[in-house]
Amino acid sequence: MARPKPTDFPEYFGRYIALVTPDTLSEAVATYAAPLEQFYCTLPDDKGDFAYAEGKWTLKDLLQHIIDAERIFSYRLLRIVRGDKTPLASFDENPYAENAKAGERSFADIKAEFSAVRKASDLLIASVNEAQLAQQGVASNMPVTANSIGYIMFGHMLHHKKVIEERYLAS
Repeated sequence: MARPKPTDFPEYFGRYIALVTPDTLSEAVATYAAPLEQFYCTLPDDKGDFAYAEGKWTLKDLLQHIIDAERIFSYRLLRIVRGDKTPLASFDENPYAENAKAGERSFADIKAEFSAVRKASDLLIASVNEAQLAQQGVASNMPVTANSIGYIMFGHMLHHKKVIEERYLAS
């Protein structure tokens, strides 16, 4: 299935989708799955509790946020491709981060969770066909296609990869 059109997703998510260059979601999986897992799973253990500024998330918090967001995006994709038309609620990442208690976990455990969630998302994407990806649902009170959600997943990880490179690893 081709790249999402601007009418396939809420405008806010355009910033993530724009970061994903492949023309199909299956190509995005082939292009990004392994390099993103490599990047996130080899983040330096000694940086896990590092926050680049007062009030900012630590690297552990940030990776847990990526995991939580991917789970939510994957759930949305699943619901839409299975034909569930129930509107899906939005989520506020800040209470999720506060309640995740990532600082109480080892960075190795968070990285292992990331790998498991990523693999599950890729397998879900591989299990659906183009007609399913074209299906539309409602998330955060806005129409969105399953295909767009897949692109949002990868764009979200790419966005945070850049943040990590610029603000966490550069110092």
